[in-house]
Amino acid sequence: MKINWGTGIVIAFGLFMTFILYFVFEVQSNSKYDNDLVVEEYYKHDSHFQEEMARIQNAHDLQYKPSIKYIEEGVRITFPKTFESNKLKGNVLLYRPSNKKFDFNTQIVLTNSTLLIPQKKLVKGRWDVNMEWQYEGKKYLTKEVIYVN
Repeated sequence: MKINWGTGIVIAFGLFMTFILYFVFEVQSNSKYDNDLVVEEYYKHDSHFQEEMARIQNAHDLQYKPSIKYIEEGVRITFPKTFESNKLKGNVLLYRPSNKKFDFNTQIVLTNSTLLIPQKKLVKGRWDVNMEWQYEGKKYLTKEVIYVN
């Protein structure tokens, strides 16, 4: 039996569609491939975007800014010595883009102007650190990306 070029194209197209559909069904049905939204309530989160930008600008305008660094012991957040720790309150959200099961929130409780998030709470990879804090009634938001080795 001889196959002409038109039949060959149709067969190739059919095989390609089967190949693609197999992978689509594989990813949708396998729980190993988690394809959740980044934020559960996306539109509700997006409606507060302008407030978030104002808090980021407040943090950017500071002369002495807090620093977020990954060290061997964990994530160290250091506030300038000029900040009085009793006037500072807020929390730190460590967000894992690849798996929301690892996300966690920590209250800001300073020891010598420093907050240490221990290494044992962190898994290797990328972490988005969102620090929402308030000092003397003014709201701030600091965002950093860190990589844990």
